[in-house]
Amino acid sequence: MKFTVIIEKGQESGFVAYAPELKGCVSQGKTKREALNNVKKAINLYLEALIEDGLPVPPVVLPHPQLL
Repeated sequence: MKFTVIIEKGQESGFVAYAPELKGCVSQGKTKREALNNVKKAINLYLEALIEDGLPVPPVVLPHPQLL
């Protein structure tokens, strides 16, 4: 599964990354690459928790063609 990930510059330092389709799934890192790696791990853990709890996994939202 692939989810949209948004990476933004942190307010004080580093970068914040989150998956909008997965409410509350956020991570951070000193670099963009670190933030991306960390949010990938967070997404996997988030999905595992949903499955373990018997909750539905949100559908993947494909980006608008103009954003590709």
